[in-house]
Amino acid sequence: MALLTVKNLTKSFGGLTAVSDVNMAIEPGELVGLIGPNGAGKTTLFNLLTGVYEPTTGKILLNTNGKEREIQGQKPYRICGEGIARTFQNIRLFKELTVLDNVRIAMHQNVKYQMLPGAFFHTPGYVKEEERLKKEAEELLDIFQLTHKKDEKAKNLPYGEQRHLEIVRAMATKPDLLLLDEPAAGMNPKETAALTQTIAQLRRDFGLTILLIEHDMSLVMKVCERIYVLNYGQMLAQGLPEEIRNNKLVIEAYLGEDMNA
Repeated sequence: MALLTVKNLTKSFGGLTAVSDVNMAIEPGELVGLIGPNGAGKTTLFNLLTGVYEPTTGKILLNTNGKEREIQGQKPYRICGEGIARTFQNIRLFKELTVLDNVRIAMHQNVKYQMLPGAFFHTPGYVKEEERLKKEAEELLDIFQLTHKKDEKAKNLPYGEQRHLEIVRAMATKPDLLLLDEPAAGMNPKETAALTQTIAQLRRDFGLTILLIEHDMSLVMKVCERIYVLNYGQMLAQGLPEEIRNNKLVIEAYLGEDMNA
């Protein structure tokens, strides 16, 4: 059974239909790309999957721990608790907090102590749990080579490292499904190559399922097993990378002839 199933999903804003009758199915452990022109509805779809928007019609089904349930219309924090985490096209870090605290905050939905007595009185259980969270946060930062900057404010990191920190923070919620919204945006080719390897590592080492929005086709074609293509809010095509690369409709709407030159 698919980890995520999207059935006839539609989102309208007044007279504008941003996403129209979209269907998707993502299997556990897959790394799937979502591509299309600017304004195609990709980020709107992410916002529907994560509770930022409520769909006009349609269903979103999540299957974890052998239990499938509808999650459309739930609040973002509840969907995060169900096992879906995301990054944003525009970086949304807590910029005045340290790198380490950005990650620790994301971990607190999974703490094992009672907040009020633990935080106020620093009970032994609270201290032990906070030490565990700190260790796990540093381990995640180490994957992205950010441990040495754990005490710096997030706003002081270079742009590429802020992008990495957003992924680390999403990982800290221990998701089953990770949604990455243009993670390579603004990166140079060397940074993009390193990010490509890291995404593959995250999927391999953590058993993650990943849905990726990205305009860098070299990254998409290297790491994604399947690709969905949106155009004007509708699903234009889906298939293996090579099938998408050679799809005439996709070439005309998005890729262009140069992709296969």
